[in-house]
Formats: sequence, structure tokens, C-alpha cells
Amino acid sequence: MATIGELKSAVRDTLESRGVLNQLKARIRAEVFSALEDGSEPRPPLSHHNLLINQLVGDYLEFNQYRYAASVLKAESGQPEVPLDRQFLANQLKVVEDVGSKSVPLLYGLVSHFLNSGGENGGPVFLRAPGPPSVGAPSRGGPAGDTVAGRDA
Repeated sequence: MATIGELKSAVRDTLESRGVLNQLKARIRAEVFSALEDGSEPRPPLSHHNLLINQLVGDYLEFNQYRYAASVLKAESGQPEVPLDRQFLANQLKVVEDVGSKSVPLLYGLVSHFLNSGGENGGPVFLRAPGPPSVGAPSRGGPAGDTVAGRDA
């Protein structure tokens, strides 16, 4: 007769071999986070930059079927339930897409662009930090005066 330890090990091995153990762990984390979430406290405004970044990351997570990670991102970030339109997102990022690039998230195209092109003459691309948040305003990582969702967009 098998011991409890052997039974646990067999169940774990079976779940791992079926590829569901990590999904179960992610689902449990998402459910625990959801249960602990205090919806009574209002979130600070979501900056325009963070709205775009969250949408890029969310699209990537959904595309790769990281559904639980995507649900935690939405819940934790305050990202709107209705996703931004892809064309709107591309316009905001000043990106022009070809037909083939529309089959993958925009984040793939952005990463591919930087991996393949570099800066002028193939050199490094210099990134600038966004401006500092305005004094006294709660910060969520975006530049000052740059909130969305019915606020100062």
C-alpha cells in the first residue's frame, strides 16, 4: 500500500506531466488575490503611459494564454474591463502595422523592431524617462497631468 507521501508525489507528477500544475498554482494565486482585494479603497488615477503599457502587457498575456496572470494584472492595475482598441493603441504609439504583424500582440512588433534595427547607424537607442509626476498627486508611474478613464486624458 502506498504512503501519503508517495500518493502526493504521484499526484504532483501526474499534474506536472499533464501541464496543469502551474495553471492550478496560478489560479489559486489569482483567487487568493481576488479574495484579499479591498474594493472599498479607490485607486489612484491610471496614467496614460501606464494605461498603454498595461494594455500591451495584457495583450501579450492573453495571446500566450496566461489568463490568470492577465486577470491579476487587470484587477491589480485598475485597467478598464473593455480593452483599448488595437488601432487606437498603435496610433498612440505611432506604430504602422502591416497585415502580418496584426496576428501577434503589438509588444512583439515593438521588441522585434528594437532587436533588429537599433538606433541610427545601428547604434543604441537612447530612451528618455517620462516627466516627473505633479507635486501632491498620487503617482502610478506616469508623467504629470496624464491620467485617463474620464480624468484629464
